[in-house]
Amino acid sequence: MSNVSYFGNANNVVARKLTFNTYVSDGDALQFLYNHSATGAIHDSDERFPPPVCHPGTRQAVVGRIAAWYGYLTLPKKRIMNGVKERNSPSCFIITIAYQLATSIPELKPHIENAVKQNPMILKKALEAQLVKLIVEPFKALGQYVEEMPNRLIIVDGLDECINSNRESRVAKKYAEDQEKVQVRVLDLIYALQSYRLPLSFLILSRPEPWIKQHIESNPFKDFVEIVDLYEVGDHMKDVETYIRAELSRIAATIDHPSNDGDVEWPGESLVQKFIVKTDGHMLYASTVLGHIDDPYDDPRTRLDNILNHSKPSSDLAHSTPFSSLYQLYRQVLQSCPESSHPLIIEVLEDLVVTRYLLRDDTNIPRALAILDPLSGRAAGSGVRALRGLHAVLRLHTTSPSGPPEWFIHSSFITFLQTPQLSLEFTIDETKAYRRLLWGCLNAMSNVTLQTVCEDHHRFALNEWAWFWRLSWASENKPFAEGKYFSMLRKLLESDFEACFFKAFTSHERGQFRSSHAPESLYNPGPNNCIVPTSARYVYDSDSLVRQAVSRLHTSAEDVLVFLISQPSPTDRAYVLDAIFVVNLSCYLTEFTRWAEGVKDWESNKVLQALKKFRREKQKPFNLLANSIKRLWLEHPAVDKVVDYICQDAVC
Repeated sequence: MSNVSYFGNANNVVARKLTFNTYVSDGDALQFLYNHSATGAIHDSDERFPPPVCHPGTRQAVVGRIAAWYGYLTLPKKRIMNGVKERNSPSCFIITIAYQLATSIPELKPHIENAVKQNPMILKKALEAQLVKLIVEPFKALGQYVEEMPNRLIIVDGLDECINSNRESRVAKKYAEDQEKVQVRVLDLIYALQSYRLPLSFLILSRPEPWIKQHIESNPFKDFVEIVDLYEVGDHMKDVETYIRAELSRIAATIDHPSNDGDVEWPGESLVQKFIVKTDGHMLYASTVLGHIDDPYDDPRTRLDNILNHSKPSSDLAHSTPFSSLYQLYRQVLQSCPESSHPLIIEVLEDLVVTRYLLRDDTNIPRALAILDPLSGRAAGSGVRALRGLHAVLRLHTTSPSGPPEWFIHSSFITFLQTPQLSLEFTIDETKAYRRLLWGCLNAMSNVTLQTVCEDHHRFALNEWAWFWRLSWASENKPFAEGKYFSMLRKLLESDFEACFFKAFTSHERGQFRSSHAPESLYNPGPNNCIVPTSARYVYDSDSLVRQAVSRLHTSAEDVLVFLISQPSPTDRAYVLDAIFVVNLSCYLTEFTRWAEGVKDWESNKVLQALKKFRREKQKPFNLLANSIKRLWLEHPAVDKVVDYICQDAVC
């Protein structure tokens, strides 16, 4: 969470007994909407420059097929087209559409602005409520004019890449479940929008994941959706041939030495034809090969020859999936790297896969590895050097400015790495990566004192260690590694918990990482604490070392929260309004409501009592803090209960 104020022009605010009154002025409503939208998803956004384009002369049939379906002045008979194709949290989905409609339809703009001005908190409501207030009602406010409006096309590209932004879903099994639920929810939102008969059509581009295919072919959708397999549209072999000839010609112009084939100029027609046949019409295969051979440190002729003439087909891959030839290519790309570097390459790829959602959007691979190398015990710069030969599958020096860093050129490469039957000796072990990084985080934390000037890898460790701890023992398919667990536990107990929590709660400079809080259960004083493995809760009852660690963590977190809340200086109290502190305090309060058993726990809790004192002494700063907490946990009963208790001096 970034340290920003969502209500720069707000004043006088009430939630229940607290007075809050949120207000957005006339000139700020559209900007307010813009600030909460996924601007990088807009087709001509500067964040997407240079924009993705087709190679000249290719995909013309596909473009023509879509143009034939969509009518600008009249609605197509079926107003949703699902195109099978090879940015991504759904939280900004409706807000982004509303912003783009407001900027492209002048008549709609004042009604959308009015919806935001009347209720700025709508941007924190459920997506279904946003849909009605920000899109449907503004359209309805136009009356009969809606029937005369030209049709607008909304393109939803890469539905299969839509993910849940909830940190809890990073556990592999739950992540897969949440990914399916989120993508189906987006489909349901689109279905709801079209049911209002607005002048909108939707082009959905996605790979045919089973749950997407099943949902879009279900009864509610089938009368509204036209399904087109874009791979069956047009001459793909011709498109691939056009692309290959142009790129090979460009690469040939960079070769200094003459071909070894005497009079035949490289690549030669026979080689081109062999390459084209090898692709089987798959543009991704062609682009991966071309990216691999276009290497300034090696001879492209040798690299292409190795791909086309020296491949070793695997019987396990031959008929496993439509991507089998691509997976075989991925193995060849990895095998082209020096064999002695393979273990290091796998280790670095493991680190990138498990941290790809934890680092800030503009973090490229070298900047990420500057944090991860010291945590994994590698020499500075060794991670980047290990990946030098993988530019065909990785974006080594660029990344996306919106959404998680797009280090991997195609998600199929991650699938390949995670699946032993596909990647064989190049399979990554994510649990191994979690534990390696956890050990590095604990090492970094053991050196943190109140006087430490934290570098990026320290800040990353302070923020992520508890998540890595949870994920290290989350696998239900592996026996509990008790020896490794207790080794980690003893290392954890070497840390100065008060110093670590203080640094974590007051880290204004977040560096390259995006997260700002630990799992809520870190603040639990009992066996539900995140450092106690769910699959091995017996360790809490049977070992005093575990209970000691849980107790120290809980007490230290409380002491630091109380210290920061109770600072006498107004300057020091600024910590209390810092976004990172607010998130962690909110997590503590919500977890408190889960383990508190009665009035006695409420009255004896030192954090709640410190907040009561803070409210009595500094009403205005407290109101700002309470507003921030309520805004963060919108309509959360536990948070409402805690804030009411602090304000009313009673448990509700």
